[in-house]
Order: sequence, then C-alpha cells, then structure tokens
Amino acid sequence: QVQLVESGGGLVQAGGSLTLSCAASTSVFSTYTAGWFRQAPGKEREFVGSYTPIGGSIYYADSVKGRFTISRDNAKNTVYLQMRGLKPDDTAVYYCAASSRAAPGSYFSRPFLYDYWGQGTQVTVSS
Repeated sequence: QVQLVESGGGLVQAGGSLTLSCAASTSVFSTYTAGWFRQAPGKEREFVGSYTPIGGSIYYADSVKGRFTISRDNAKNTVYLQMRGLKPDDTAVYYCAASSRAAPGSYFSRPFLYDYWGQGTQVTVSS
C-alpha cells in the first residue's frame, strides 16, 4: 500500500508560479510511474503529466507543455510538479498518482492505470 500526500497548492495570480509536491509513504515509490492529474469543477479528471522511472520517460499534456515540469527526488520519495506561466484555466484540484504497472510511458495518461491516488490540492489562478 502506498499513501500519497500532495502539498503546495494555493492562490496565485495569472503568470505566477507554484510548485506542488507529492510525498509517498514508501521507497518503493521510486520504481513506480508517478502521474499528475487535475480536475476543475464540472469537468472530468484531466492528465497533466507523468514520469516513468524505467527509461526516464516524461510526458505532458499539450495544454501544459513548456510551462509545467515534473521531477522526482527518490531520496525523499517525492515527486514535484513545477508550474510556471499559470493561467486561470489551470485552476483545478491537482492529484498525484502512482502506478506499479509496466507499460510504455506514453500509456500513463490513462487514469485507470494508476493504483494509488493522493487526496488532491487546490490550485486557483486569478486573472
């Protein structure tokens, strides 16, 4: 069982930056694919990005490419989502997730591949 705890959300003005953290309860997390998703009110959960340790594959949704960066610190069992150039459309609850499954890195935009989810952290971008 892996527990994930997100932090770092908050209120920021458009154009600003935030860095979200996702801390895992176990070091086995370093072998799992870590994903970030978001869900805005009235909308479906949306893929943001993923980091697959095997091969070091990183993928981003087109909507965040060039603005968001995923990184991980295995010594701290933590994955980060650095967000720059934030827009009001980025307002959502952000979730991190972990998957123990073996699959090509490009597959991990699919929520059903993830075994564990955090509770989410709110990001609000004001215009």
